[in-house]
Amino acid sequence: MQTIVTPEEIKRVKGLGFLQDKRYKDVFNARVITRNGKITSAQHKAIAEASEKFGSGEIAMTVRLTMEIQGVKYENIEPLRSFLAQYGLTTGGTGKRVRPVVSCKGTTCQYGLIDTYALSEKIHKRFYEELGSVALPHKFKIAVGGCPNNCVKPDLNDVGIIGQCVPTYHSEKCRGCKKCQVELSCPIKIAKVKDGKLDYNAAECNHCGRCRNKCPFGAMADYTFGYKIYLGGRWGKRVAQGRAMSKVFTSEEEVMKVAERALYLFRDEGIDGERFSDTIARLGFDYVEKKLLAE
Repeated sequence: MQTIVTPEEIKRVKGLGFLQDKRYKDVFNARVITRNGKITSAQHKAIAEASEKFGSGEIAMTVRLTMEIQGVKYENIEPLRSFLAQYGLTTGGTGKRVRPVVSCKGTTCQYGLIDTYALSEKIHKRFYEELGSVALPHKFKIAVGGCPNNCVKPDLNDVGIIGQCVPTYHSEKCRGCKKCQVELSCPIKIAKVKDGKLDYNAAECNHCGRCRNKCPFGAMADYTFGYKIYLGGRWGKRVAQGRAMSKVFTSEEEVMKVAERALYLFRDEGIDGERFSDTIARLGFDYVEKKLLAE
């Protein structure tokens, strides 16, 4: 026999991370929060056990790297939450709030330019845990990518952070080698030897760092590591690619400050029901960027 769950109660438990299975009136899927997809092996075992005890025995991964325990009966919601709490696990990730951060494996990936694990841990603690109760006009998503490969599509998030390796070209050191190692290493082909000299288009460089230390004569010897921040990306019924801010940031502290200012600007100047991309379009990108860069 199915339990009758009122619309008000369905809304309340959704705020706790339990989404109703549309096939049933009293069955829900529980979103278990991870830190950019990372949990311990003990927590993995606990989620599996919880699924057997309180759900259908099936677990699904969401696109934002949370784990969803399937088939939880309404009466099992509180027992499940209590069980997970013993292992430091919580449910959530819904509503007009900051959503769990997503990051790629840039810390360990051969192409990673920044420590994505460390940065996403800081973002999770500050934005999801500490600022998770801040009511916003709509959901607010943050993603961290280790390099311009964009594996987790940071530019399609409300705030997207991408690792950068910005080269300085010393043209006087270029010898115009017939097999230029910088040209050969450039994946987007914007560095080419022309008329006996490397022609490097800095404006088109995506700062992937593949040319780093490739020139034996030091034409590309100096690099600055940093972060590019995209604002106003989204996907769904309407897709918008985020726009990059005009500078490359060189410290995590700067990145955290800009992201927090973006969150509060969205809270204070956004209109209920609109996404951050809509807020930016309405206010103007230049206005938003100026506010986010201001002390």
